[in-house]
Amino acid sequence: MNKPKARPALPQAQDLEPGLVVATYGRHCLVETPEGRRLICHPRGKKNQVVVGDQVLWQIAGDEGSIEKLQDRRNLFYRQDEIRTKSFAANLDRVLILIAADPEYSESQLSRALVAAEAERITPIIALNKSDLAQPFAQAWERLAPYRAMGYSVMPISLSPRSPVADDGVQALCAHLQGLTTLVLGPSGSGKSTLINRLVPDAQVETGEISLALNSGKHTTTSTRWYWVPALDTPNAAHADRTALIDSPGFQEFGLHHIEPTRLADCMPDLRAHVGGCKFYNCTHLHEPGCAVLAQVENEHQTGTISVRRHRIYAQLFEELSQQRW
Repeated sequence: MNKPKARPALPQAQDLEPGLVVATYGRHCLVETPEGRRLICHPRGKKNQVVVGDQVLWQIAGDEGSIEKLQDRRNLFYRQDEIRTKSFAANLDRVLILIAADPEYSESQLSRALVAAEAERITPIIALNKSDLAQPFAQAWERLAPYRAMGYSVMPISLSPRSPVADDGVQALCAHLQGLTTLVLGPSGSGKSTLINRLVPDAQVETGEISLALNSGKHTTTSTRWYWVPALDTPNAAHADRTALIDSPGFQEFGLHHIEPTRLADCMPDLRAHVGGCKFYNCTHLHEPGCAVLAQVENEHQTGTISVRRHRIYAQLFEELSQQRW
């Protein structure tokens, strides 16, 4: 009688090496060791999906590496629509949402990204590009007044080399990023690549090296990548205290299907400030009598702390998130 074959022994924790995922594409990724060496790794098993910013344990497998364990995450920033989930990055300190004064940014998309950050308890920063365009910038800046009133950091910047301004705002923005890990998020054309290339002079070279290593060519333009920002680091900064930027692909849609509609108001600071005062515990903040949120919505009959635009966005999102569950 043939004896069943013994399963290969699983690697022990002491046999594994720690690493940081700095780029992903398809089923392979690039892992950086604490000494700064980078190598291609493949996650073991379908459930072991990794994203940029993940801390992992890996071992050598031929000329490459095999990821054996995904360490616990502090957070995971992602979006989800009816078809799929798109994970951006993990273990973030900040999400920098970069928008431009011209062409006009989508307030719905901005609000969705902010909700996703709030849901994961990640501090967002809003940067409004093209401060050199006086009239469009003034109009865009005024539209952001509710977000400043909520306590969000809203930074004016100018990334245009053709129309430089005396103070382009980049240095002030950098003060909010130093020593932290920040995902740079925004629609195509908002200036993400310009900002990355300005703060990381070798970014284009590094991108080419990653493309070559992963053999992914032009497709890495739609992947997510980690960059160290040495200019913002203090001398002899420890590895954990270094400044990092994560460049993400541009997006046209930002689904929030992973968020329950009843949780939505708690992810919008202007609404969250008043939800405890509603008459009904299950108030939707849309039509109920005694709603403390509705009592704060500005209109022609009353002043309030919630702009009518923001409440309209909330109502649209609530309906969208409610419909998907039927």
